[in-house]
Amino acid sequence: MREKLTSAARPRRLVVQLTAMAAASFILPKPSGAQQAAEEPAKSSALFDGVSIFEDVWQTVRDRFYDPHFNGLDWSAVSERYRAAAAEAISDKRLAMVINDMLSELHASHTRYYSNDEPEYYQLAGIFAGALRRRGLDRAFPDGRISYPGIGILSRPSTSGGSMITGVIEGTPAEKADLLAGDEIVSADGAPFEPVRSFQDKVGGQVVLTLRRVGTVLQVSATPVDIEPNRMFLDGMRASARLLQANGRRIGYVHVWSYAGYAYQEALERLLSEGILSDADALIWDLRDGWGGAVPEYLDLFNARAPTMRVTDRSGAHAFENVKWRKPVAMLVNGGTRSGKEVLAYGFKKYRIGEVIGTQTEGAVLAATAFLIGRGLLLLAVEDVQVDGVRLEGVGVTPTIEVQGGPTPGGETDPQLNRAVALLSA
Repeated sequence: MREKLTSAARPRRLVVQLTAMAAASFILPKPSGAQQAAEEPAKSSALFDGVSIFEDVWQTVRDRFYDPHFNGLDWSAVSERYRAAAAEAISDKRLAMVINDMLSELHASHTRYYSNDEPEYYQLAGIFAGALRRRGLDRAFPDGRISYPGIGILSRPSTSGGSMITGVIEGTPAEKADLLAGDEIVSADGAPFEPVRSFQDKVGGQVVLTLRRVGTVLQVSATPVDIEPNRMFLDGMRASARLLQANGRRIGYVHVWSYAGYAYQEALERLLSEGILSDADALIWDLRDGWGGAVPEYLDLFNARAPTMRVTDRSGAHAFENVKWRKPVAMLVNGGTRSGKEVLAYGFKKYRIGEVIGTQTEGAVLAATAFLIGRGLLLLAVEDVQVDGVRLEGVGVTPTIEVQGGPTPGGETDPQLNRAVALLSA
């Protein structure tokens, strides 16, 4: 089995997307010496060998990057330009910044180095656990359990130095604390916010977050938990499923935060065939933000020209096979819709399954795998991808109905969802 395959039950090719925070071209500003000391304790050069880690990343890219010509770069010359900065780095975080400066010159999605201070490090370790078991996963997670302290948000650094929430996973402490996409987290317990470190050693306790929300500063309390990322995304999708009443119609809604494994599609089919969404008159399929990993055959869910089977055993237990959705459906996308989800959006639009509502997708469509190097994780594009002969990398998918995301000054928290409800209930 190739390393980019996932799911022991039903192997599928994995095309992983980046979150908004994980865009390969995003380079964090270089901190001052005082800021760096506050961010992370310095390590002596005897204990921290940034050059070795830098070289391992450089060589892995040299040997495995999907384009042997490195998009026209002299990869050896690129290494020389950044090696001195890597030698001066005295922390994992600063080294990651140097490495990502180098990787950004490739202008490729799915190509970034994450430190273990980032939620994406743990989320990708969970997604690629199968491949990483052959690459030292047990050294990073000796007990075999991949987890991190958090509250269940997706975020990216904001221009003012805080952290902008791009997604709130349903059923998590963040949702219970009424956090919203678009909120900017300024601080946690009075200190600058860090997506992982702010919750370190605080699981089960209270953390006071200072937020900016549409120009207003407020404080909320949240209770961090120990997050297993794969479980969080799956439970979050199930928790998102609900019926929205509009014009006498029941509009089903579900948010697929990750498609990195068949378990997500299987759970969706169950929600549609015998769960809360089975009674819906129409469906909103939300593919905004999160991770990709979807494969084109997931669109077979909307192929009305094929039968659905219900099988029942002697005890009366039953299950559905080849589940189909034969009612109206709309898809939500935005700039955080990437990779395998973009493949679905392309097919959904091209074959006129329903309206694609939102903003243009990221254009991050390369096949990737992961490597644990140093105390970080390298996500690396190792194959190019075309969809029906079209290369979506750097292009993305334009929605059929363009609606900007929220929140809006008028208090509308999700105008894209509202537009989909209005369309399907008309």
